[in-house]
Amino acid sequence: MLSNVRPEDVLFIDIETVPSSPSYSDLDTALRNHWDKKSKQLRSDEQTPEEIYERAGIYAEFGKIICISVGLIREKDPYSFRLKSFFGNDEKALLSEFSGMLEKFTRNREALLCAHNGKEFDYPYIARRMIINGLVIPEILDNAGKKPWEVRLLDTLELWKFGDYKSYTSLDLLTCILGIRSPKDELDGSMVGNTYWVDHDLNKIAVYCEKDVVAVAQVLLKFMNQPLIPEERIESVTF
Repeated sequence: MLSNVRPEDVLFIDIETVPSSPSYSDLDTALRNHWDKKSKQLRSDEQTPEEIYERAGIYAEFGKIICISVGLIREKDPYSFRLKSFFGNDEKALLSEFSGMLEKFTRNREALLCAHNGKEFDYPYIARRMIINGLVIPEILDNAGKKPWEVRLLDTLELWKFGDYKSYTSLDLLTCILGIRSPKDELDGSMVGNTYWVDHDLNKIAVYCEKDVVAVAQVLLKFMNQPLIPEERIESVTF
């Protein structure tokens, strides 16, 4: 599986998103009306748009990115892994920094990106938020007009499906059955919005995001029948 992929050419990514405003009442009237319509697909008849506003962060139109974590596999025997996170309150600034790093990474190599459920969430979310912030979408994320074999995006969820599109397998479940350390020890996705808007703890969110990146890398290595990255060979650095 993936015999033509070099682990060193893969940039592993994960993003954390939150609703664009701290509460439903903070939305301007126009956006609030749009959320009222959009949220119908998420709520029961007994629920109000305000009651499920915490889920607005899953939509690029109503949310924003507060953290993008990336990871690179280095030398083998054993592998080492380097992590970096772009996070903050200024979404445009962190997207610009991520874009600059991505441009350097994709230069002079057969670069690939890899995320879990990336094709349905991470990749399009980043691209949409870049448009909203007036930024140019990096070529590797811009699939307009590309042929399928020209797309350089890997998705561990899609790979696990083997063509079966009837079910969703979470990253947490996948790590469990593959004998990989779970990334969901202190935080999970449902807690990110509160951790950001109430606790204002971006560092905790970045640590959580990085754990997901490590998990995605370990899963891909498992798919490739390659040795896992030892815990002591994982570090957060600037690259």
